[in-house]
Amino acid sequence: MKLAILSRNSKLYSTRRLVEAARERGHSVRVLDPLRCYMRISTEGFEMRYKGAQIAGYHAVVPRIGASVTRYGCAVLRQFELMGSYTPNSAAAIARARDKLRCHQLLAAQGIGLPVTVFGDNPDDTGDLLSMLGPPPHVIKLNEGTQGAGVMLTEKLSASRGVIETLRGLYAHFLVQEFIAEAKGADLRCFVVGDRVVAAMRRQAPKGDFRSNLHRGGSAKAVRATKAEIATAVRAAKVLGLGVAGVDLIRSKRGPLVLEVNSSPGLEGIEEATGVDVAGCIIEHVAAPAEPPRKHPRNGDLTDS
Repeated sequence: MKLAILSRNSKLYSTRRLVEAARERGHSVRVLDPLRCYMRISTEGFEMRYKGAQIAGYHAVVPRIGASVTRYGCAVLRQFELMGSYTPNSAAAIARARDKLRCHQLLAAQGIGLPVTVFGDNPDDTGDLLSMLGPPPHVIKLNEGTQGAGVMLTEKLSASRGVIETLRGLYAHFLVQEFIAEAKGADLRCFVVGDRVVAAMRRQAPKGDFRSNLHRGGSAKAVRATKAEIATAVRAAKVLGLGVAGVDLIRSKRGPLVLEVNSSPGLEGIEEATGVDVAGCIIEHVAAPAEPPRKHPRNGDLTDS
């Protein structure tokens, strides 16, 4: 299989592990910086070049597109799809996952548990918006934040109002959610590949914080996810159209609740915590359906629904 990995930095742990796993399995692999890919689009066909040379013939593409380059990265990935390459996470699916509001709407519509969430635009509606949510504590999240950045906990109604007013003054898009106290600062990262959870870890927030992200000083250890947690994680990824995803859950009195679905989950933390060859699982999943590049994608492959 001729494989491309879209990544801005070939030295990142996740990118290196995917390259190693692909080569161990006899595949040809190349890391491409999506920002150095450029495209020709016409009714005659689709063309892509990279640093002056034409690139074509890739059976599959594994996207590792950071949040800061979502728009252009998805355009490049979409071009690969139009040129017939297979990808476990389509450009449309990545865009769905990156928009937290849209993600929550799609999950809730399918009956997948998540914290109660409110969203509004007009400052005149802030009081009523918060009344729809209920009393504090409240969790306020930037709509496109990652790795715990842009996530705040407010313990008083006045504090919630203050943060909301500040964010609106900055023209930021954000959500407000209920705080699940019984989670005690812990969540579960379930790593979904295809139709199964290949690894799971429990992340615990450091003392004095409620965010369990490893980038925020959280700790992690391997955990055995319950049947309900596995089913929820797999369904969440499927609803968004993701073949590879990191699904973050919290354990609540009403069952597992989805906090976020990550379309480019990091491998370092979960491989170290669990000892599972997650990179290998991804490569094997990608290689299974990969076939010689098609001239045109199947109907519906690029549908953004």
